[in-house]
Amino acid sequence: MSDRYEGKPFLRLLDSYVLSAIGALDQANEDWLTAAEPHFRHIFGEAGSWREIVAARMQFPAGMEAAIAEVWEMGRANFAQQALDEPDPVQFAYTFVDTNFPH
Repeated sequence: MSDRYEGKPFLRLLDSYVLSAIGALDQANEDWLTAAEPHFRHIFGEAGSWREIVAARMQFPAGMEAAIAEVWEMGRANFAQQALDEPDPVQFAYTFVDTNFPH
């Protein structure tokens, strides 16, 4: 199995942005991302928090996090109607990123 982030350091931030938008980013990763903000500012040439860096580099419009959360909630409702298991937030993030932001 290949590492999803090998040679793609920004992809981890993008996946984390989606997880954060749906309220599924774990505290350990949140803490790591926040602590690494000075490094991200340096390597990506952007200012602000790690979320602001992602939004700036991706040129996201205002309200992008809310739009992602809405897609997640609609998908969860569809799963519930079909009596399927609870959707996996990490798989959602991967699929959302891969579908909307090919890398």
